[in-house]
Formats: sequence, C-alpha cells, structure tokens
Amino acid sequence: MATFHLQIVTPDRMIFDGQVERFVARTAGGDVCILAKHIDYAAPLGVGQAHIVDENGKTRTAACNSGLLTVYNGEAMVMATTFEWSDEIDRDRAERSRQAAEEALKALKREDVEYAVNSAKLKRAIARINAAE
Repeated sequence: MATFHLQIVTPDRMIFDGQVERFVARTAGGDVCILAKHIDYAAPLGVGQAHIVDENGKTRTAACNSGLLTVYNGEAMVMATTFEWSDEIDRDRAERSRQAAEEALKALKREDVEYAVNSAKLKRAIARINAAE
C-alpha cells in the first residue's frame, strides 16, 4: 500500500516522524482517515483515539487530546495537546482520573464553569483507558 510522511508533535516532544499507510483520528467533526495522496486538509482535533498503520503494516493506537491535523502537499502533521501511545498509558492512573472526574461532575450543575473542566477531564480519561485496552 502507498505511504505518506506523518509527523506527530506535542508541546513536549516529537512523538512520531516517519512513513505511514494510514492515520485515523477524532476531529471536531468526527473520525477521519488520512491515506496517501489525500487532498490538502485541516481540522481541529477532538478527544479520542488515534491510530497509525506504519509502512510495515503494524498498527499503533494512542490517546489524542485536542490540537490540529493538517495535510499539505501529501504530508500530514498532527500538532496535539497530548498524544500518548497505548503502551505509555498508566491505566490505573487513567481509571482514577475517570472516577475523580465522574464524582466531581455529580456535584456540579451544567452551567458551572467547573462542569466543563471536569467533563473535559472525563473525556480525556476515557480516551486514555480505551487506547490502553
């Protein structure tokens, strides 16, 4: 299968820089799949799982939290707030984060600012748990 160049970066580090067959991620508008020869494209990233299939056909899964996906001249770049490969996720810590966010949400009203913050924490924790499975 044809490949294309993909870079994944966060504010902390370069996560990935290489050839891939496919990149799948959650955008604000839903899940997208980028393949070789994709048209130029840009989309804000949502919170959820991301997958790559590398040039050798190996699939890697990650938890991705916000950012931007761009495709330009046949190359893709992901600039994510956080991007954690499934084998890097501390599942117990993610589960504790999920439980804490759920408890905090129970005590808040939807119009509270803290409700939005804890809702985002819950989504991130769930994405991390799902990616680690």
